[in-house]
Order: sequence, then structure tokens, then C-alpha cells
Amino acid sequence: MQGDILVALGGNMQTVEGGPAETLKAALAAMPGFGIKVVRVAPFYRTVALSSYIQPNYVNSVAVIEAALPPRDLLEMLHRIEAMFGRVRGERWAPRTLDLDLLDYRGVVVPPMGNRGADAGAEPLPLALPHPGIAARAFVLWPLRDVAPGWRHPVTGVSVERLIGALGAEAAQGIERISD
Repeated sequence: MQGDILVALGGNMQTVEGGPAETLKAALAAMPGFGIKVVRVAPFYRTVALSSYIQPNYVNSVAVIEAALPPRDLLEMLHRIEAMFGRVRGERWAPRTLDLDLLDYRGVVVPPMGNRGADAGAEPLPLALPHPGIAARAFVLWPLRDVAPGWRHPVTGVSVERLIGALGAEAAQGIERISD
């Protein structure tokens, strides 16, 4: 639905909480302490890594949240939660304990700036809304469809269902729903 704040969650490393699914659950439970109310959470999916690194599979989901924080401050809070769960920014697309991406903030559009993709380096990227990779990532779109089935891309107006269809059948390979 438009007007929602959407956050992608992912991880593929062990933490003191346990495996990636336990870490995602603990991160969701920690959000209220940062002024973030979790409204709905999509099922968890096991997905293959989106990189050439040989690494464990990821667990991914999407949450609808409420927050009084403006987008940049919310992104900073998400980075603080990542750090709380042992996230250390190193090489791009390396394994991680927790990844929290601000996907959409009530339809606000903030164009991407700076290097993206392989040229981005290890530092947190500047805020860009909607998340620049959202339309190409099945591991985001599937749980997004579960939690916000009426969502449309704020720039293109394309529905989440059409974005999934545009990825093709091969995009579904390696994605397995592991919870309800």
C-alpha cells in the first residue's frame, strides 16, 4: 500500500541470537526501542546470495513499520540497529549478520547519489528512495508482495506483481518460503 514505510531485512551469518532467522526476529523486537513500531512482517524466505562470494544462504523478509522520524534519521536508526547485531561494513555484498534497507518511505522519492553497485565501496550509501535495487531483487519483491500486495513503485507506478513477473521464472530459483 502507498503511504507505508517498508524495510527489508536480511542476514546470513550467526549472531549471539542464533541463526539469521533468529537475528531478524530479534532485530524486529529491538525496533520499538529506537522509536520504530513494527506493524506487519512478511514470512521469512531462504534465498541464495546476490554476489559472487561463496557464502551461506540468506534469510530475507520485509516489514511495514511506523516511525515519526524523517527518512534520513530513520535510515540512521536502521544502521544503529544493524551495528547492535554485529554488522560490520566491509566489502560490498559480503556476508552479513543483519541488513536493514529502507525500501519505501510513504512514496517519497529521493534520487540516488554517489557510486552504487560494485563501485560503491563499504561505507553506508546515501539515502535513496525508493531503494534503487528494489525492482530487480526477487528476495525483496516476494516478501514485499506478502506484506503489501497493493504496493506500487513510487517512480514508475508499476505494481509489485508486475515487477515480479518482469523478473522471469529464473529469479524464483533459490527462493524458499520458510515461515508464515
